[in-house]
Amino acid sequence: MVNSEIVNKFIGEQLGEWPTAADNFKALEGVKVKELDVDGMKIKVQFNPARIVSSSAKVDAKSLAARKCFLCGENRPSVQRGIEWGNGYIILINPFPIFPRHLTIPDMGHVDQLIKGRIADMMLLARELDEYTVFYNGPKCGASAPDHMHFQAGNSDFLTIGDALENAELKTVATDGDAVLAVCDSLPLNVFVIDSNDPQAGERLFARLYDAIPVPEGEKEPMMNLLCFATPAGVRLVVIPRKQHRPSFYGTEGDDKMLLSPASVDMGGVFITPLEKDFVKLDAELVKVIFNELCLSKADVEEIVNKIN
Repeated sequence: MVNSEIVNKFIGEQLGEWPTAADNFKALEGVKVKELDVDGMKIKVQFNPARIVSSSAKVDAKSLAARKCFLCGENRPSVQRGIEWGNGYIILINPFPIFPRHLTIPDMGHVDQLIKGRIADMMLLARELDEYTVFYNGPKCGASAPDHMHFQAGNSDFLTIGDALENAELKTVATDGDAVLAVCDSLPLNVFVIDSNDPQAGERLFARLYDAIPVPEGEKEPMMNLLCFATPAGVRLVVIPRKQHRPSFYGTEGDDKMLLSPASVDMGGVFITPLEKDFVKLDAELVKVIFNELCLSKADVEEIVNKIN
């Protein structure tokens, strides 16, 4: 078992041992941030040049096969220590942070990035790390290592979707004991929410949702981003189904292109722009275009709800 205090201390120790990571965390203090209002939801935009590695990552099978997996123990820097957790995970600091406290939690085995059967782990980890939001980027949904199962985590006060959901209408779809699966279609993006104090009940409700979301041809699981955090009542899991990997204007060539590859953090209310021109350009209207292109429509969500019921 771990807790936020143990992990916070571990982050401090690693930053004292690893100059590259320490420099990147220190650089966060100087990143530019602006705020947008997108149909009543607060969205932050961060200019973070160090994240170009992730935003421009090639995730096709050929590119993945040609590089060493940076999450496997034998390929990680010798200075990068970890805390073993749960059933075969290891908690590491992320040396290219977005959050003031940013973790990567890979499986210690080299297995594909697939979420089925791991929701109870995710919810338990979020309950233990009660100061953090644990998140999962599905393959083609922002994962820069889709060939190696991993969660990430960052301090919960950084993202905005939690506050947005507090003030939004949640419509109950299904229950399992005290656990509730609900849908929210009043935000700029359509999401499902599972509230549960029992990780196993949360896993069962998620399985019903998972089975109702279409799987794209040639893929192993539905496209989705997940965010999970502790609440006074237990744990909340936010499920953001997707229909597209990157926006239509993704790229670096041409004035109309932007290097944006949205993942859980962006969907959670903080857009990461590694190029300053994109930081300047991104406004509320473009954020709405991104949500509309990448996320499911109300009609799509209604179809999923009907399948569950």
